[in-house]
Amino acid sequence: MSNVTYIAKSYAKINLGLRVIDRLPDGYHEIETGFVFINWYDRLQVTKATETVFRCSNKDLSTGKDNLVMKAVDLMRKHTGKKLNYHIQLSKMIPLGAGLGGGSSNAAVILKMINHIENFGYSDDELSKLGVKLGADVPVFIHGETAIGSGIGDKLEFIDIQPDLFIVTAYPGFQSSTAEAYRYCQPYQDETLNVRKILLNDDPSEWNLFLINDLEPPVIEIHPFVGSLKDQFYDLGAIYASMSGSGSSVYGLFDQEFAAIETFEYLKTEGYEVTLTSPHFEIDKGIYPKA
Repeated sequence: MSNVTYIAKSYAKINLGLRVIDRLPDGYHEIETGFVFINWYDRLQVTKATETVFRCSNKDLSTGKDNLVMKAVDLMRKHTGKKLNYHIQLSKMIPLGAGLGGGSSNAAVILKMINHIENFGYSDDELSKLGVKLGADVPVFIHGETAIGSGIGDKLEFIDIQPDLFIVTAYPGFQSSTAEAYRYCQPYQDETLNVRKILLNDDPSEWNLFLINDLEPPVIEIHPFVGSLKDQFYDLGAIYASMSGSGSSVYGLFDQEFAAIETFEYLKTEGYEVTLTSPHFEIDKGIYPKA
């Protein structure tokens, strides 16, 4: 058995707009959203072993069978019919319950790492068909490409929508419930607020007028500070600001580097977990043997 340890980065995403179009009978929601990546990531280390042991740096995160990393391992076992066992170490930097997709990203990267380590040869499309069983946004992390998502977020149109802008993303220190955000949101059909049309045709300086996250109002009703943080981004010079996904994180887009850096430094001194992402950011998809 090879004892090579492999490492990979597991990146966060933000949502550029999120329209909730309809409630579906199975409890899911039909949505439209833009998925882009930010320079905020967890680190995964995986080594083949005789039994599976999963450790995480964040003690608030369960490492049992309910964790998406463990669910991903079990999914690959069932799909391949093989007894797959690994020692897995997750260095957790992406906040929990933040609307940044950390859990889905972890699941996607584990699927890709197992595929690589075991030389299964599955394509990203094949892994995505598996991954969607773990979460609607797992496929976008498997592909690692910016996309416009529709359906329940699993139908992906890969388009380069990574902003040519600086992105400052802040976590306010508390989690937001995805279930509550969707439960209290109001599906709203309006073609003039079509996410795809806005992202592809409108200048980012106009997004504050048209690019909407339908989950914001119910989350701000429960957590008013999310709205205050969004307003603060505008006060600090953002040309667009929004809650990401179902919250609680909020991001701002900046066309001036100095304003982005000043905002990043200010929010950091105020005690937020915060990251700064450069224009046209691209993630590192590599799976590397540990030196």
